[in-house]
Formats: sequence, structure tokens, C-alpha cells
Amino acid sequence: MTPISEAVILIAGQGSRLRGANKNSLKPFVPLLGRPLLSYILEAVICAGINTIRFVVGYESERVIAEAKQLIPPHITASFILNRDWQKQNGISLLAAAGQVRPPFLLTMGDHVFDDGIIDCLLEKFEPDLLNIAIDRKLHSIVDLDDAMKVQMRGDKVTGIGKNLPSYDAIDTGLFVCPSEIFAYLEQAKCNNSGNDCSLANGIELMAADGKVRGIDIGSAGWHDIDTPRVLQHAEHDGSWRVLRSPS
Repeated sequence: MTPISEAVILIAGQGSRLRGANKNSLKPFVPLLGRPLLSYILEAVICAGINTIRFVVGYESERVIAEAKQLIPPHITASFILNRDWQKQNGISLLAAAGQVRPPFLLTMGDHVFDDGIIDCLLEKFEPDLLNIAIDRKLHSIVDLDDAMKVQMRGDKVTGIGKNLPSYDAIDTGLFVCPSEIFAYLEQAKCNNSGNDCSLANGIELMAADGKVRGIDIGSAGWHDIDTPRVLQHAEHDGSWRVLRSPS
């Protein structure tokens, strides 16, 4: 198995739904159980043995970089990639990392928190030539199902993805192991949208059509997409996602 030594964390967006009326706050550092949200993502990634992290930043990038640096342990190699088009969709943020990360690499969103075993499971089972998505089949446990990224599976292959997918049997948890091809597919998705914009889901959909996307079931493990105050409040009362290990 090809080892994973690098991760990309997307923290470029404005996060207005979570920040609400507090325009001075930054989404990656909204407190969750007394700690910055980003600290949990960092802890999970580092506990999985990954020691190089690329952060894609955009909105209020200087403030985000300054605060993120305070959370990064000294033994971790970190760099910050600026997405000047941060107002666009998350596919553009990932494209900003093209040529600056060594595939296969771990990809996660900066507002998702995970049970500490989910990354381990993904890193143990991924196939290096495919896009591997950690999927959740526990549809009843999703707090904001309407806003969740739905996934249609056939065996272990992803055949469809989208928030408005009419038929689905799993949810995309926002955690991936990506091959180098992800960037070419995102460029293709961008071209399909007049060369201006694309979401990560647009690129995944194209890869899925070519049979190159694999789903890895997280089983009973917990996670949350902390996108609204409602989900934040739920996560504070739900212990299923909390990282229990200490970073090595």
C-alpha cells in the first residue's frame, strides 16, 4: 500500500451560515467544546501519522494563517496555499493545491469533525489509483440531511453524487484519499461550467462516470459537518465523533 504522508485541508470559505451575525469571527476557529473547530481536524489528521499539511486559505487569509499557526505542533510541516477566488466553489480551492501536494493525499474540509478511527479506516482500505470517499450509510443519524452531499452506490463504487440526488444510499463525509487525476477531472468540470467555477462534487461526478470513485463505509463511527449553529449545538452533545487519542 502506498503510504499517505500529506493532507490538504480546505479552509478558504467565508462560513457565513455558522458565524451568523458575528462578522469578526472566523469559521475554522469557532469554539466547539471550548476548542477551535480546526483543532479537532488537525488532531485527527496528525494522529493518523500524517506530518505534512497543506491548508488552502482565502477569506481573511492573513488572520486565518496567523490563528492556524498557533494550533500546529512544531514537528508538523505546514504550508498555506492562497485561493484568490475563494468566493467560488470548493473545487476551485482544491485546484489551488495542484502541483503543491504529493498524491495520493488525504483531503478534508476544515469544518468536519470525525471519530478518530475514520481516517485510519480510509488509510487502511484506499486504492491509490482511485478517488476514495469515506461514506456514511447511517442516513438516520445525519443532522441536516437536506444539505448533506448524497451518494449513490453500486457495490463499492460511487455512481452518483450531489446534494439534490433523487436516489441515494449513503452520505459523503467530506474525507477523501485523492489520486493525481482529481485535478484533471476538476479542470474538466471547470471547462464544463464555461471555465469559471466547479465544485468538488462536479469533479467526483465525472470520475464516477469513468468508474474511478470508490466508497469506504465508516460503519458505526460518528462525524459532523459543522456548517450551522444547529449542527454545532448537536455536536457538542454528541460524543460519537470525538477524537480520543493524543497526537503522537
